[in-house]
Amino acid sequence: MSTQAEPLLRLERVKTYYPVRGGVLSRVKGHVKAVDDVSFSIYPHETLGLVGESGCGKSTIGRTIMHLEEQSGGRIFFDGEDISAYSRQRMRTVWRRMQMVFQDPYSSLNPRQTVESALEEILKVHRLVDRKEVGGEVDRILRLIGLSPDARKRFPHEFSGGQRQRISIAKALAMRPKFLICDEAISALDVSIQAQILGLFKELRGKLGLTYLFIAHGLGAVKYLSDRIAVMYLGKIVELAAVERIFSDPRHPYTQALLSAYPAPDPRKRGQGKIVLNGNAPSSADPPEGCRFHTRCPFTRNICIREEPGLKDEAGHQWACHFEIKRSDWGEIKQ
Repeated sequence: MSTQAEPLLRLERVKTYYPVRGGVLSRVKGHVKAVDDVSFSIYPHETLGLVGESGCGKSTIGRTIMHLEEQSGGRIFFDGEDISAYSRQRMRTVWRRMQMVFQDPYSSLNPRQTVESALEEILKVHRLVDRKEVGGEVDRILRLIGLSPDARKRFPHEFSGGQRQRISIAKALAMRPKFLICDEAISALDVSIQAQILGLFKELRGKLGLTYLFIAHGLGAVKYLSDRIAVMYLGKIVELAAVERIFSDPRHPYTQALLSAYPAPDPRKRGQGKIVLNGNAPSSADPPEGCRFHTRCPFTRNICIREEPGLKDEAGHQWACHFEIKRSDWGEIKQ
């Protein structure tokens, strides 16, 4: 990955709001600001990991990029095109280059279709290969995801959870995309299977030159697969940097709290220095003024309540905090 290249995907101040209605006439009383003024770029052959608590808006970003959710503001550029205002009909040409792998593989598979039927339908409908080459292409895709040819005639319920996720990945790969959005693609799987699917994603990136937006709840998965990590809190990006910088020198207090929960390699040190944040994240329907993290941050000062911090940038390491908080500063705070 080279940041000298043009980004394959670029988000500029993207917003996704959902109306909150109430009263007899169901008038709009406010908005849930699921994604609020988010900007980032992903470069060819790069993996950007996107992490944060449940409800922070990270999955909504993926769905907004795919136009599965309606964009409320900002602009999205993909592969040199401004796709912000594309209709679903026009997005069909984009979906050939951009695909999504979802959390629950079973819900994204037709229980009445065999693996062969599902893949053949994609190849024929989109005319990706000549009809006489469809069978060979199905075999090629199955080999890519690590399934044997005898899987062709089986139905989704005949596979394990990990195998079903491989089939979901196969359906995405059948379109020969440049870019994959992986939305919590391993969180529903057993830990041992998670490692196998992560290994598959890494192998596919090398073989096919794929670019990923890898959305996950925890830092372990994104550390293994990602080049850079974006940390999200309550609809906003609060830190973005190379993996090494995030783990060695996190600048935002929320990132520091997330990292404290990451298991230490030495079992004797696990649990030491863990940061427990007070309370729960506020509602996206009524986010706090100023810094959105100030209601849970022990370093909050008046400026945090009054003013929203912009993203500082230090050699590509971006973070949104009024102060220079170090991990060691938490030692002075009573947990």
